[in-house]
Amino acid sequence: MLAATAALSCRRFWERNRAVSCFFPHSFACRAMEVPVGLSAGKDSSTLPAAAALPSESQPTPTKPVQITVLNAQDLKTMKSDVSVTLVRVEYNGAILGDSSKTDVLPNGTANYNFTTSFECSPDGPNSLHDIVQKPVLLTVIEALQREKKQKEKTVPLGQAVVDLLPLLQGQRSFKVSAPLYAVPTSPLESLQPEAKGGLEVTVCTQEPLLSATQLSDGNLLSVTLEAAYSVPETFAPTGPLQNYMACLQVPAAGEKEFPLLFKNGILKLAGEKEPLPRPKKWPLANIMAPGALSIPNSFIVGGPYEDEDGELNKREDREFRIQAESMKRIVWDTERRCYLDPAAVVTLQKRIAECRYWPVEVCRMSVASPSKGKTSKADKGDEDKQIFFHGVAYVNMVPLLCPGVKQVRGAFRVFTYEDSEVFEKTGSQHSVFRDLRSQLSLTKEGPWTPGISTPLSRAVPSKTQKEDREKISKDKDSNRRMSNAPKIQLSDATVEAENVPYLSLDGQQYVEAGTFLVMEIKLDKALVPKRLREELTARVKQMIPPRPPLPPRTAGAKKAVEDYHNHVTSIAVAILREYHELFGKWPPDRGAIDHQTLEEQKRQLNFELNSSGKYFAFKEQLKYAVVKIVREKYLKTTAFETQEQFQAFLSELYVYLVDQMHVALNQLLSEEAASPAPLSRTTEEQLWLFAHEAEVNKDYKLASLYHQQRVAQDQCNIQSWLDYGAFCLLLEETTKAQECFQQALSLDPHHIQSLLLCGVVAVVLQHYEEAEIFFEDACCLEPSSVVAWTLSGLFYELQNNNVQAEMAFREAKKLLQAQLAKERSIPEAAEGEGGKKHISAACVRSPSPGPEECLPEGVPDGSADKLPEVVEPALACAAPEEEATAPEAAPKAPSPVSGLSQPPCTIFMKAVEFLMKVNAIQFVHMALAHELLSLQGGPSCAYYLALAQTYLLKEDFSKCEECLCEAIRIDYMNPNVWAQKGHLCYLKRDFGEAKECYERTISFVEDAADMHFVYLRLGSIYLEEKEYGRAKRIYLLACKNSASCLTWLGVGIACYRLEEMVEAEDALSEANALNNTNAEVWGYLALVCLHGGRQLEAEQCYKYTVKLGLRDDALLREIRAAQQRLGFGNPAL
Repeated sequence: MLAATAALSCRRFWERNRAVSCFFPHSFACRAMEVPVGLSAGKDSSTLPAAAALPSESQPTPTKPVQITVLNAQDLKTMKSDVSVTLVRVEYNGAILGDSSKTDVLPNGTANYNFTTSFECSPDGPNSLHDIVQKPVLLTVIEALQREKKQKEKTVPLGQAVVDLLPLLQGQRSFKVSAPLYAVPTSPLESLQPEAKGGLEVTVCTQEPLLSATQLSDGNLLSVTLEAAYSVPETFAPTGPLQNYMACLQVPAAGEKEFPLLFKNGILKLAGEKEPLPRPKKWPLANIMAPGALSIPNSFIVGGPYEDEDGELNKREDREFRIQAESMKRIVWDTERRCYLDPAAVVTLQKRIAECRYWPVEVCRMSVASPSKGKTSKADKGDEDKQIFFHGVAYVNMVPLLCPGVKQVRGAFRVFTYEDSEVFEKTGSQHSVFRDLRSQLSLTKEGPWTPGISTPLSRAVPSKTQKEDREKISKDKDSNRRMSNAPKIQLSDATVEAENVPYLSLDGQQYVEAGTFLVMEIKLDKALVPKRLREELTARVKQMIPPRPPLPPRTAGAKKAVEDYHNHVTSIAVAILREYHELFGKWPPDRGAIDHQTLEEQKRQLNFELNSSGKYFAFKEQLKYAVVKIVREKYLKTTAFETQEQFQAFLSELYVYLVDQMHVALNQLLSEEAASPAPLSRTTEEQLWLFAHEAEVNKDYKLASLYHQQRVAQDQCNIQSWLDYGAFCLLLEETTKAQECFQQALSLDPHHIQSLLLCGVVAVVLQHYEEAEIFFEDACCLEPSSVVAWTLSGLFYELQNNNVQAEMAFREAKKLLQAQLAKERSIPEAAEGEGGKKHISAACVRSPSPGPEECLPEGVPDGSADKLPEVVEPALACAAPEEEATAPEAAPKAPSPVSGLSQPPCTIFMKAVEFLMKVNAIQFVHMALAHELLSLQGGPSCAYYLALAQTYLLKEDFSKCEECLCEAIRIDYMNPNVWAQKGHLCYLKRDFGEAKECYERTISFVEDAADMHFVYLRLGSIYLEEKEYGRAKRIYLLACKNSASCLTWLGVGIACYRLEEMVEAEDALSEANALNNTNAEVWGYLALVCLHGGRQLEAEQCYKYTVKLGLRDDALLREIRAAQQRLGFGNPAL
């Protein structure tokens, strides 16, 4: 019923509007500009005049009427139980649009108004788009009191509500809202609950959209929320003269024009409870009688972790200061100002941010004369009102708004003394906002209090120290008056010469001393730089790297079960036939058939052999699983039988079927000789990776490539195998081949983050920058919590001289790392220590962790500044500012002597180095190390020197590597990784004595180094060289226990042979030969063992393979030939 009434009134309004506008085109505009008697049109103290002038009569600007219909009010009885007659008044932008007729309130508290009014919206004012976006419609419900005889009718405001017109600038032509109705206090001392007690049903509609399609798509809405100023100067006191605390900033409004956003009437609060969260944002209005109506509907200040903020004071060390400041003396605004940005203003905003990353937000305190009945001279008034004290400025970094998808900047920003030269240097702004707008800042004395109208002056409850506060104010006033020689901000017009004098607010220095900071939020309705959607990025990646076709479906079900049964029958038949031939030999065809008696005897002997050896049982177990699959897949029997008769019948049927299928399989075997299956490989995927890694460390790249290829061939769908092979190709600088490997891995899983990052890294190396950007962006989109992904993206953008996105990526990585570290700190120390050991152990077993010469666990760089440019030239050319590049835990303090491996990389760049060293991406390692050096505040860390030493070791620059390791040892003497790395350096320099000491120190630590495998291998080889065979055997056995390989078992075999433990030597060498039968040294020692055992044939075979595989150890070859000469066998040439 109400909706139908509203629709009818709306239609009549448009018809009447069209008829009237033909004769009076400006009637609606004139009506909107009318100001009723007794109400000032400019009463909104927070609003400054629009920059644009009114349209001239010769070129009328088209206006668009906005119709407002108040349908009804509910729950009026909850506000006042005896209310009987009410009316509703509609106001907008300081003008009364009209009053409804008086309406009786129903017993249920409902009043049906059905009142319609309107105002004109014009681009040039008075109700411009800027007014629409930031000024609500004010609705006041007024109670009409019954008048007595010969008395005028009295009206009392009952409640107020506001309607936000923002949807009209978001593309909507009409909307309906239930506006909360807040009670109006009857006296200044009355305190009301902030909750609404009633509501108004309101519809708002326009005949045509207020914004064109271009304005809607290319324009934007900007909102600035100023929450509070914390840690304010001690001289700010609630006593003494009334003060107005203000802040202001300017934004582009239309093209090059500036639109000032002014925040006034900050409330000075004394120390006490913190501001509640969430709390509503407030309208910048002053003509509202109901305090609750100041709250913007569905708009709240929610706060959040300090680490997630974009401003300053968001480090862990700032947390205590922030918490303490929020409960101390502060100035609170909680006000939101909005601004509509047309397409030209959006372009200007982007340009201004790109040119000047910091925007000035000015703050000040102004004295305001309070209402007084006493006489005051005009000179005194002027002296009091002409000055703006405590002029400060906060610098807001707006650069994040230029990053794709970023729509808001929120955080804490320090307040500094306002100084013209400094403001111009940081922001490019040449004038103060307060100075430019001094003629428009009307801080006149307020009149008597009107019910519900909040005073713009901040007066808190007086404290016990009023006398001291008055003295501080007096001293402050005297000191400011003595600054007569310094220029002052005047509200009256000043000369041009005065404006050109450099300005410095001396009392603003107190902001710096007190550590004052503003908490504010700048938010856009749409991001200035659109972010590519995840679907688009995935499509681009698939376009560059088509996914692999799905594997052919494997046969399953009954058919597969029968085929498996045939295969088992065939393999068992072949095995039994082999046993028969071993017992009785092959029967030649020319001897004819075997007689029956002989066959029965052979059958008896074969059965005895199979049963006594256990092979019969093994054959039965092998066949049992195939039979079970037939029962389940073909006969669908998975539950127990109900009766014994059913069970026996099924067994008979199954037996017949199995015998028939057995004959089918045997007939196929006898009809054609089946090819013998290839022997199953004994090496697992993990073993192949270990063997390849060993070969890389020993610089046997041909063997390493063979192992990587075997690993890929063993399982072509294993993503990690392809990534490890690609990392190996990067080590050999075969970039194109590495790209193929990484793309193959990505084709298996387009959402694999590590594959995306490595594809991006190799694309950068190949200078395919457009592809690299897609890979990095897709990785960050798919895994937004990845610190490494954001850090590598930042390094890439910096390489492209895109410092804006680089800073954004580094900032995001810092936030994520801060959150991770905070989560780790919350875990109890005992659980954290246990978990750390498990993590280290798992990493040593499987992860492609860096070896002694390829990649180490925690990174490594050089500390001397004069040597850094040789390593990190690309990064130093475009380094980011220190505050953006520093990780949350940058510049770690010198670790405790027991730190060792328990401390993971604690900066975003060392996290990236840890990942990049594993994949041999040296170019990115250099860039990350350069940032690490620039971001550290307490000097390079042990991890930095360790990583840099690793890069030098790859280049075989042993002298610089040794310098780095010396610095690392100085910083963390108890780090096993450092000693292991130094041992590798000495080993490669063939300083085996020093290497031995370093390795022995490494294994003596409680915690193992990240890669103990090579420590054991090389220490064992040193013991063998020094003929300490017992110690060598023990070390090699430790290596076999942790990660067995051909080389570890070879070491055990050599040590046992030298100790004349021939049986153990042969067992160890046989194990080594099983893991790698192409190692000539293994064959050589096997030949020696066979020679000492007197096994002539085996000795000759081992010697033959030793020579064939090209033994390089001349000493061993001479030893073998000497033994052959002494024993007289083992060499076929003898």
